[in-house]
Amino acid sequence: MRVAIVTESFPPEVNGVAHSVLRTAEHLVRRGHQPLVITPAPARGSHCPAHSFGPDATELPVVRIPSIPLPGYPQVRVALPSSRLGAAIAAHQPDIVHLASPFILGARGAAETRRLGLPSIAVYQTDLAGYAQAYRVGGGVGAAAAWHRIRSIHTSAARTLAPSTPAAQDLTAHGVPRVHLWPRGVDSLRFHPRHRDQALHRALAPGGEVLVGYVGRLAPEKRVDLLAGVAALPGVRLVIIGDGPSAGMLKELLPGAVFLGRRTGEELARCYATLDLFVHTGPLETFCQTIQEAMASGVPVVGPAAGGPLDLVGHRRTGLLVAPRDVRAVTEAVAELAADPARRAAYGKAGRADVRSRSWEGVGDLLLRHYAEVVAEHRGEPLPVAAPSVLPHPTVPAQQIVPAQKTASRPVAPQPVAAPQQPAEKAEEQPV
Repeated sequence: MRVAIVTESFPPEVNGVAHSVLRTAEHLVRRGHQPLVITPAPARGSHCPAHSFGPDATELPVVRIPSIPLPGYPQVRVALPSSRLGAAIAAHQPDIVHLASPFILGARGAAETRRLGLPSIAVYQTDLAGYAQAYRVGGGVGAAAAWHRIRSIHTSAARTLAPSTPAAQDLTAHGVPRVHLWPRGVDSLRFHPRHRDQALHRALAPGGEVLVGYVGRLAPEKRVDLLAGVAALPGVRLVIIGDGPSAGMLKELLPGAVFLGRRTGEELARCYATLDLFVHTGPLETFCQTIQEAMASGVPVVGPAAGGPLDLVGHRRTGLLVAPRDVRAVTEAVAELAADPARRAAYGKAGRADVRSRSWEGVGDLLLRHYAEVVAEHRGEPLPVAAPSVLPHPTVPAQQIVPAQKTASRPVAPQPVAAPQQPAEKAEEQPV
């Protein structure tokens, strides 16, 4: 199958969209398919490494469209209008077009797909309406305008793939049709408890403190400022891994925290496994890959009871879910687990067990099934396999979540949605 992947982000950028597209392209090559990636060009002078996959070390073809930095967030690139997009799609002669987190380049890709009479799937991965509110874009109409654009783009696709049940429900509630579930995989060999490094732990927490870590972008929508209370807890050392436009402000707000900057590959895996507790604060996650990576590393999790974390975190089984945007709830949940090493160990072990079967190979094959069904529908052929469920089971509304110390006997989240079980995959050195 020939697949054109139009994505808003791709390495050398480091984020969830870029990583999932890279792993998708890798899986397609390994399964004998022919992907082409079309993406905004990075900043001038950036190194764009070639990516080669499969037994023949096939190099992934990538077309980079001229771009400019997003005002106020230069790490994000916005593709400029260019005839290269349509020419690249037409020259590749794809059986299907994969629109990854489409908004700007993806919207143009959707238009070119319609013009060429090709089928497409649109992958929803970024809560752009929530981002519009977080960045105060367009005043009170920013979120409504974002949903209008999301609905327009995704309605034109044969189906929309959502990464979690809350994301699927949000899309459906806002009028997006034909929503299906497609979660994300995790490399449970790269992210593994055996990478715990006691020497690193002593270096980061020389007084024997409980090591609590956040991994991700340092940007307003991630609400890392909610860790101010955690940074002040006695016997706790906060570690921040990542970079972004909020780095300077956060270093002033969290003077007792250790900022390690961006980490990738084996170094990132070692950092995860060395943590005693992982905490995520962003209320706008449609999935939250860093929570999966922490769980694969055998680390218990504190996360917001909103969006993707509701599918991932088993409340009081693999971690704690707390009210989103609540600094007190985050602080009290961390304090509760920091004082109980036995529970941390039990939650970490249960989290590792939950994610071991969620391989990229499994979710990659599920994506191929979506492709095959869309292509068959487009050609008027019988479906090759039974269609996945369009509407997943409901989740508990976030407003029912209360601060952690008040939720001792009540579960608040559904069981995680796992990809089909597949054999463990080989560890790869790829950015996360």
